[in-house]
Amino acid sequence: MGDVEISGYIPGALGRVVELHGRYYHLHWNFGLYFEKLVATELAEYLGRQDSKQDGFWVAQINGQVVGSVTIDSSGEPKGLARLRWFILDENFQGKGIGRMLMEKALAFCNQTGQKEVYLWTFEGLHAAKKLYTNYGFELVDQESGDQWGTAVVEQKFLLKL
Repeated sequence: MGDVEISGYIPGALGRVVELHGRYYHLHWNFGLYFEKLVATELAEYLGRQDSKQDGFWVAQINGQVVGSVTIDSSGEPKGLARLRWFILDENFQGKGIGRMLMEKALAFCNQTGQKEVYLWTFEGLHAAKKLYTNYGFELVDQESGDQWGTAVVEQKFLLKL
């Protein structure tokens, strides 16, 4: 597999993270262009306004290839609240501890920057992700049917109190 390197933004990361989302969610959930465009535009907007004092973007690389990412977005949130976003891992590298490395990086950043709570939105059926979230202490706090990603799913909000 090679050594895993966790770093901040690198050239090409935006495109690769969008690609990982687009491919995975199309293959497994039949999400289409609407979802991929949403990830691309929101992630590009985030990277353009990112404030390193309260926001963080990390990629996992193996042999120079981006295989995963995670983001902490605190802009626009009440003080002490952060949102975990764009957490993805290439399927070929799942189950090797890389997701835990990314999660630990993100949560350590939240602790360092004084966040009190971290939340994320996901949807029902992502069993491996849900297991990872609950292993870190995230709790399901809201659930409702929705189509914010262009396909009808049961959206779920998870919250972690730090």
